[in-house]
Amino acid sequence: MRERTSIDDAMSGVQRIESEMKDNLELIELGEMEGDESVVADAETALRGLKAEAARRQLESLISGEADGFDTFLEVHPGAGGTESQDWAEMLLRMYTRWAERRGFKIEVVDHQNGEQAGIKSATLQIKGHNAYGWLKTEAGVHRLVRISPFDSNARRQTSFASIMVYPVIDDSIKIEINESDVRTDVMRSGGAGGQHVNKTESAVRLVHNPTGIMVVSQGDRSQHKNRATAWDMLRAKLYERELKIREEQAAADQAAKTDIGWGHQIRSYVLQPYQLVKDLRTGHTSTSPQDVLDGKLDDFMEATLAQRAYGGAPEGVEDVD
Repeated sequence: MRERTSIDDAMSGVQRIESEMKDNLELIELGEMEGDESVVADAETALRGLKAEAARRQLESLISGEADGFDTFLEVHPGAGGTESQDWAEMLLRMYTRWAERRGFKIEVVDHQNGEQAGIKSATLQIKGHNAYGWLKTEAGVHRLVRISPFDSNARRQTSFASIMVYPVIDDSIKIEINESDVRTDVMRSGGAGGQHVNKTESAVRLVHNPTGIMVVSQGDRSQHKNRATAWDMLRAKLYERELKIREEQAAADQAAKTDIGWGHQIRSYVLQPYQLVKDLRTGHTSTSPQDVLDGKLDDFMEATLAQRAYGGAPEGVEDVD
């Protein structure tokens, strides 16, 4: 049903663009014949809008990987730097939450650990929506912030880092076999908000896959059984995402070296002082409005990354569309 919905949406979108383009071309022809410049101007404006939509749909057609249509897990981890980096991690968590809300996606908090003074030590979201993984996989990597520190009484400029990890939520059609003897299970008391229940029962679950070192934590539910089930889903998803990356590397696809998740693979800088600029270091795409970007306006950056992976740059007709 997911695949059928995606195909129906793509086909109906192209058919509508074709129909509206034909109608507006006819309006321009009629307006020119009758000397009505307002009709011509309105039709030309509509055609520019159709051009922008066609460019967006062209990019969306690139989201056709094996797992691109799935829901996704998104993890945020601060780098070294204590409160500064933890605050930056919380800003990124808000940014992706706002982006998902703009698209009408459903968001569930799987794990959330507050920092000692401000920010977060780590957080995991499950984001549900059409092509959620296909869009958000472009965001995996290290994000760098430069600003005047709100935690420094001398108002000095600070640089902070945080990493984003993205992996798909797999469904029952994909079988991932895991030997339970390879997995260590730890139960612990949950942290963060949650009322009297928190810190009184060992409801949080951590799984460690010994052969790969992959670790997942689930503490979003009051029930240990539900957290355990969620943690196993997360572990299967991470192992599946790992297998996808191995395949990509073997096929030298999607410039895998640029999409590795880990320190030393910085993908984007957010500069708030001494000037205002967000720059993606993979594509060169920039924005002079960091506050808009931090408020969830990420589509342009995602589209530029998708275009680069497919074409080595923006496809024809994309760069000059507002």
